[in-house]
Amino acid sequence: MVDDEADILEIVGYNLSSEGYQVTTAKNGVEAIEKAKKYKPQLIILDVMMPEMDGIEACEKLRGIPDLSNTIITFLTARGEDYSQVAGFDAGADDYITKPIKPKVLVSKVKALLRRLKESDNPLDTIIKVGALVINREEYKITNKGQDIILPRKEFELLSLLATKPNKVFKREEILDKVWGNEVIVGGRTIDVHIRKLREKIGDKSFKTVKGVGYKFVD
Repeated sequence: MVDDEADILEIVGYNLSSEGYQVTTAKNGVEAIEKAKKYKPQLIILDVMMPEMDGIEACEKLRGIPDLSNTIITFLTARGEDYSQVAGFDAGADDYITKPIKPKVLVSKVKALLRRLKESDNPLDTIIKVGALVINREEYKITNKGQDIILPRKEFELLSLLATKPNKVFKREEILDKVWGNEVIVGGRTIDVHIRKLREKIGDKSFKTVKGVGYKFVD
């Protein structure tokens, strides 16, 4: 849990600890990176506005650490503007939670995020091959045309979903349900941001937008 407000760290930390979670806190992005490297957490909750290093920059640096490739990162912040959400997802965040939020509601969201993590650790199809693209869901590895590609968790899960059935149009509601889960509320532009990032890394022609419906992976 990363926030420069001591009372938030205390309240959130107390409620999560009461549910049996092991909680480590940090007051800024620099301290968060140091502790994340040491403890390798399953989930990181980041504030955006912090001294020394803000949450957006910290998220980008955390996403560049191989040992944290499977770690879920969610922002918890009072900034609810669209541009802030887009910046968060561009940095590699998996979710975005807006303050104020009741502690019990936050705990339920944490449970939902970690439940999705557990479910994704037991995929039905371990290896997905589509043309030159190979996805190893067990090892969380992607190879495209012989080149290794590292993706944040949600980009990985979105690509895996679309690649399971090439040329099938996945509706936006289905994508949100299978990648983010019904219990997790994300911004309306979340899918668009993640698709744009995948286009940049995998190739623009691999993804097709079906207006008003959703997306499909083209083999």
